[in-house]
Formats: sequence, C-alpha cells, structure tokens
Amino acid sequence: MKFIKIFVLCVLLGSLFTSCKPSDKKTIHQKIKQDTDEIFDRLVQIRRDFHQHPELAGNEKRTSKIIADYLSNIGLEVTTNFSGNAVVGVLKGGKEGKSIAWRADMDALPNNFPDEVAYSSKVAGVQHGCGHDVHMAIGLGIATVLAKNKEAVQGTIYFIFQPEEETFVGAKNIVQSSLFSKINLDEVYALHVTALPVAQIMVKPNEIYAYQKRIQLTFDNTLEKKDAATLYAQIRSQMLRKKTGGNPWEIPMAFDATSGLNNPNTIFKDYLFLEENVVVESDEQQLYLRAYLYETDPSNLEHIVPKIEAIISNSIHKEKFISASYIQENPTVLNEEALTTQAVQTLNEIYGTDTVVKAYGQIPYFNDDFYYFQQHTPGVYFLLGGSNIEKGIHAMNHAPNFGVDEECIRVGVSAFSSLLFERAQKEVNYSSMPTPSTTPDR
Repeated sequence: MKFIKIFVLCVLLGSLFTSCKPSDKKTIHQKIKQDTDEIFDRLVQIRRDFHQHPELAGNEKRTSKIIADYLSNIGLEVTTNFSGNAVVGVLKGGKEGKSIAWRADMDALPNNFPDEVAYSSKVAGVQHGCGHDVHMAIGLGIATVLAKNKEAVQGTIYFIFQPEEETFVGAKNIVQSSLFSKINLDEVYALHVTALPVAQIMVKPNEIYAYQKRIQLTFDNTLEKKDAATLYAQIRSQMLRKKTGGNPWEIPMAFDATSGLNNPNTIFKDYLFLEENVVVESDEQQLYLRAYLYETDPSNLEHIVPKIEAIISNSIHKEKFISASYIQENPTVLNEEALTTQAVQTLNEIYGTDTVVKAYGQIPYFNDDFYYFQQHTPGVYFLLGGSNIEKGIHAMNHAPNFGVDEECIRVGVSAFSSLLFERAQKEVNYSSMPTPSTTPDR
C-alpha cells in the first residue's frame, strides 16, 4: 500500500514537471521574449556595423564572413562559398520534424542620400537604404534565440542569408544550387522592414506587391521627342485605372494609418498606372519610349500591350509606330494563402489578436526576389514597421533619410522566433493547400 502511494506521488510529480518543461507553449514563448531582450543590445550593435560597412550586390564578402562566423559561434552548421556570397546556417532541433527556412537579404544600395545617424555609411556611394542591415540582425537574432532553445525545437531550421536581392538574381541562384535541392524545405519565411509604424506586422495572402513590367514603344526616328512625350502622356491618361479618393503612385499613402493598406477600401487595390517619367531615346533609325507600369491583377497583363497599340493606332503618329513589347518583368511575391492564414493565427495566439494587421492592397514600385523561393516551397513574406514619427524616423525604403527605429528588431526576433518554433511543431497537409498561381483569388 505504501509502495502504491509512493508510485502515485511520483506519477503526479512527473506530470507536474512535464507540464513545466520548456516546450510548454506559454513557457517557451516567455523564454523566447526574455532571450530576445538579453541579446537586443548586441543585435543593435551588429546592425549598426552592417550599416557602416554596406556592400553592393555581388560584393557582400565582409558581410558574409561576419554572418558565417556568428552562426558558427552559436553552434550552427554553416555553409558558405556557394551562390555568390550566400551563407546558410543549420539548426538541428532536439526532435525529428519538418524543415523550415528563414531568409534574410544582405546587399546594400548604390546612393548618396542623406544618412543622419552617428553610424552612417563609411563607404562612399553605398548605403543600406532598404533595411537589409535590419533584416540580417533579425535573422541572426532568431538563430540565436532558437539555438538557446535547441532541445525544445522540433525539426531543422535553415537560416538563409541571401546576397544580390536588389539585382533580382540572388534567390534564383540559391534555389538553382545543389545545396538547395538537398534541403527539401517544407516552409520558408521572410520579412521586409518598411514605413509602417514601428513594430507593426502586416501581411496578406497572395500578392504583397503590384506586378511591375517595363514596356518599350518603338517608332521610326522621324517622330520628334517632344511629340513622343506628348503621346506618352495621352497613353498614360487613357490606360489609368484606379479607385476614387487618391493616387496609387503616391507611395507614402500606402502606409497611412487611415487610408493605407490596412483599409479594406484602400486606393492601393485594383489599379493600373504607368509611371509619369518616361525615357525617350533614339538612334539613327528608331525612337524608343520606355517606362514601368504597375498592375494589381495579373489577368490584365496580357491585354495591356494591345490596348496601348490601339491608342497609338488612333493617334496622328500611327504611321510612325513600329512595335510595343515588354522588355523587363520580374515575378512578384506571392504568399501561400493557407499558410499565411495559419501563420497569422499562430502569431495572434501567442502575442495577442492585434499582433498582425491585415493588408488589403498591393504596393507599387517595390518588389522582392523572395518569390523564387516561393516557387519551390510554400512561403510567407511579412512587412515589419520601422517608422516612428514622434522620433522623426521614416522607414521609407530607397528614399532620402531612410531610417529605422531599432525597436523593430526586438519585435521581429521574438515574434518570428515564436512563429518558427510553433510551425516546426505542426504537421501540415500541403496537398490540401492551394498551389500558388498567377491568377489568385482575391
């Protein structure tokens, strides 16, 4: 009888300790937040070092070495010397499970914009004016936090630090590498810091950005340049499609708190416009008009060139017209719908129902080659706010005085460490998920 009582007591104590183990949802995410706070100041230092020593696409050698050394020092398996300056760190959890990746881009921009911070770029003509320095700091932070909780992590998490994002070749090179074919990922995630309020996370299923294409109109060189510019203005006016109440080419409005992307009636939904600036060039025989256009509905893309041709055929310059065609186009980020919904639910369950804000529109001008990962693996790409108006910080990418409230690093590390941890615990039937397509349901 005494033995039975002792046995029962041991069982009860065992269940108590089991319920308090680090993998308990509440406990593990409290620890993730605590671990993030502990390394935050170090991550800020790392981000500022990257900011002071930016490297253009294809030249990320110093950046690559710092990342590789860091990942090795926290115990990850590291692969370098592939796909240019790419680095992959591998964290193998304490249990068998899925393979999940986090992508962070590395390259900087060629510009001389004002950069009014104490840690401004030391490289003439090169700046981290798009926030990739922040992305790298967040990626290293997530790797650190999950490495601290390695035994509780299920499966394998890959941290992909990607070069050459700005030139749209880095992601393509990685997914075409032999290393990537061996990884066999189940899910892939990424973020981009932008001009939302600091620490706000925003996402939507399907397209985050508008489809961007560059069109060329070719005429014989008897067409005067001033007449060509006038004709282009007519084409631009007649091709325009937009909602009432604003202009989707006014990019700051996309992040406005009341009329921006988080408004179901946002002006950044259902539009087509050609940018105002057009390049007019000529040679001995022909004259060329070149401009970018932005369309939210991919099903309309094949009809744009014929409509422009029809406008020209009704103009006084129709006899001088030779051809119209797309000369440049990149795929746009396309978030897997079911996975996006599940990821949002996960974050909101852990950090509160307002953690993730839904986007309703598509952002023009910007894009990201993360889609090349999404072609092979279900993936979700988030927007993370970096602006703080009260501090005079405006995280408008590719713009003068681009700045970031570094508090977004803390939020990015804790939130997405939790997301990767939870996603690694779940078995997902991917066959039931809709396949990414070029004509998604909105």
